[in-house]
Amino acid sequence: MYVVLAIVAFGILIAVHEIGHFTAAKLLGVRVREFAIGMGPKLLKKQGKETLYSLRALPFGGFCAMGEDDGDTEDPRAFTAQKRWRRIVILAAGAAANFIAAFFVIIALTAGYPAFTGTTITNIADGFPNEGQDGLMAGDTLVAINGERLYYRPDFELFMGLAQRRGEKLIDLTISRDGETIKLSRFPLERREYMTNGEMVLRYGISLNSIEATAIEQFKYSCYTAVNYVRLIRVSLAQLISGAISIRDLSGPVEIVYTINDIGQSSKTVGAALINITDFMAFIGVNLAVMNMLPIPALDGGRILFIFISWFLEKVIRRRLNPKYEAYIHTAAFVLLMGLMVFVLINDVVKIIYDKH
Repeated sequence: MYVVLAIVAFGILIAVHEIGHFTAAKLLGVRVREFAIGMGPKLLKKQGKETLYSLRALPFGGFCAMGEDDGDTEDPRAFTAQKRWRRIVILAAGAAANFIAAFFVIIALTAGYPAFTGTTITNIADGFPNEGQDGLMAGDTLVAINGERLYYRPDFELFMGLAQRRGEKLIDLTISRDGETIKLSRFPLERREYMTNGEMVLRYGISLNSIEATAIEQFKYSCYTAVNYVRLIRVSLAQLISGAISIRDLSGPVEIVYTINDIGQSSKTVGAALINITDFMAFIGVNLAVMNMLPIPALDGGRILFIFISWFLEKVIRRRLNPKYEAYIHTAAFVLLMGLMVFVLINDVVKIIYDKH
């Protein structure tokens, strides 16, 4: 059931993205030749007044064809005939639709929370090794870990977890105490066993404040959650570029479907499973929005970059970029991206088989 749900969720993400392009194009009077959900052979199709609507066999993809690859500027309603700002709006609308949809999902999920946990220390466990003026005290507010701003407890857990995965036993911790900002460089903070309610529990040894979930606080928490999803993507990309993680750690559609199924199976109830899967898909939606706007040829961000490059060439050196060269670059990048997707797909399958054994 959860595998089917995951495939449907992917289809929804793709549909939202393409609806963003489609809506922006229609509002700006641009002709849309075909609106497709999925890739490959057509399963269903319906010809509208000027747009062909189709559902295709493979759920991992989709497109909104506006004749942008034809180089046709004779038609005043063609995408390539539009002013630069109009093309930028249409290209950015897909990512914007994914981000907005994910944000509303986060708001809906947050609405059920009775309270949130902040970053102000309310209590320090007995045996905590670094309590005092030179360490942590009750009333201190945790401001940042290794330069990353903290807003709520999930931020603290996220960046402490990242530091631990990098093998960092010492962190740069910024705190606020009595209105003063204090930096604790190379501060030792790690999970240890502390006595809690009569049993030994592995924890950091600090308790954090509870914040009533008012409407304003729910909105703030939703905003910061969306920001954290973006920050997590940025941190992951930085780790990939620096070599901290390898290309083999990348996940594609197969592993995401597997993860969704795992989330569903490990949840205590079907209702909890649906909430957890929805939350995960909101993260994937933000991920899709951010990744699609990277300035990489063949992606929407890369197409926007070439719009600015063509503007620069025309304004500064009085030469126009030949559209066919841009098409060559996007085509080559698309082939490379497809190759990467095939690699990630195979890698997903290998990791899943390895995990099961």
